[in-house]
This record gives sequence, structure tokens and C-alpha cells, in this order.
Amino acid sequence: MIVIGADHAGFKLKAKLKRWLTEQGNKVTDTGAHKLDKNDDYPVYAYKVAKAVAGGKGKGILLCGSAEGVCIAANKVKGVRAVAVWNVQNAKLSRKHNDANVLCLSGWELSPAQAKKIVKAWLKTAFTAKARHVRRLKEIARIAHGKPPR
Repeated sequence: MIVIGADHAGFKLKAKLKRWLTEQGNKVTDTGAHKLDKNDDYPVYAYKVAKAVAGGKGKGILLCGSAEGVCIAANKVKGVRAVAVWNVQNAKLSRKHNDANVLCLSGWELSPAQAKKIVKAWLKTAFTAKARHVRRLKEIARIAHGKPPR
């Protein structure tokens, strides 16, 4: 399952990705925006996607103008490891090393072709589960619970 959401700045790219992901055989849940409204607020969609992912509903994809706004907002939800990604290499590394569960993309800077390549790489890449990466994720979880890493 893929949970997807976007504000007005990511709305058009979200629609293209949602259609493409569905055509690829993925089950996609769209948390909005469901209409183009330049007065909407990206934290609303970031929260919806992040809560679904933290609740075990699958991986998330968020889009806004810069990718950073939705990333910041999504990372406020415990259990979410959101990343703003601009290329395929970073998409792969975010999964391999960080077990990222929410991918944040720029509706302003990425073409549909670029976004599809990034999403494809991100979805296909597995977490390596090497000891050092598992240890680091545990340290991140400690921070999320108000404790310092080791």
C-alpha cells in the first residue's frame, strides 16, 4: 500500500504519480488534496500520510513545492522517517541506510519522468538491516522519545 498526499504545489505531479503507481499494480490511497486550492496547507496532508504510515498502512509519498515543508511536518509524527529526495541515488540510500518510510518530492523542481524514476528506485530498494544502520535507527527512535542517542 502506498499512501500519497500533496498540497496545491504538488497537486498535478501527485495526480500523475497516483495514476502511474496504480497502472503499475500498486494499491494507492490518496489523502488529498482532492482539488486544486492555492490556500491549502501542506502540514494537513503531511500529517494524514505520516499518521497512516506510522499506523502500519504502508509507505508514504508526499509532495509540496519544495519537498522540505512536508518532510519537516511528517517527521514530527513518531515512527516516521521522511526524506526529501532529488535523485535516484539518494532515494536508494534513504531506503538502504535509513529505512525511510515517507518519500517527499518537489512539485516545483521535478518533472514527472524524474519523479517516477525516484519513486521506482525508492520502492524497489530494501533496507540493508546491517548492524550499524539498525543501531542508528534505534538512536533516532530514542531521540523521538525525548532521550539522547547512546
